[in-house]
Amino acid sequence: MNSAPPPLVTAALDRAADFAYSCDPAVGRLLATLAAHVPPHGRVLELGTGAGVGLAWLASGLVPRTDATVTTVEYDGERASQTSSGDWPPFVRFLTGDALELLPGLGTFDLIFADAVAGKQTGLDLTIAALNPRGMLVVDDMSPAPGTVWDSEFAAKQDAVRRTLLTHERLVTVELPHGSGVILATAR
Repeated sequence: MNSAPPPLVTAALDRAADFAYSCDPAVGRLLATLAAHVPPHGRVLELGTGAGVGLAWLASGLVPRTDATVTTVEYDGERASQTSSGDWPPFVRFLTGDALELLPGLGTFDLIFADAVAGKQTGLDLTIAALNPRGMLVVDDMSPAPGTVWDSEFAAKQDAVRRTLLTHERLVTVELPHGSGVILATAR
């Protein structure tokens, strides 16, 4: 039985009314659970802020803590401005720009949610390099939504992501048929 979403998520869902790519609720609950497990003074990274639904789940998993930080990166400046204007906890930091350009200068993280082309379908090596030892990487949208079929180009890109994550020597990985299809990896 699922309870109502946390207030940060409800606000993000309201903002996301016209945004088609928001985080699946089942994936969101997984993100909140993993964020709650982040160690003291831990660092969380989201690639692809969008309307902030995934970010809201991550932040909700950390509240009421104030020792951890969440950095979120969005390429679209207008969307980033709209999303960042929400009522976010002070531990949330918004960055606007190309994740592949920003990633090398951001340091390492205990939890990364890769939810954008940059850092997932391109530059996955940079995302993996940004994981702390025992850091966790969450990649969603690994299965087509019910009733949809991916075009061959997109399917090939997702298969490449899958192969990389499932065979990477630094990662211990599991693919879960959860929500939109999740691959969860932990860095050695």
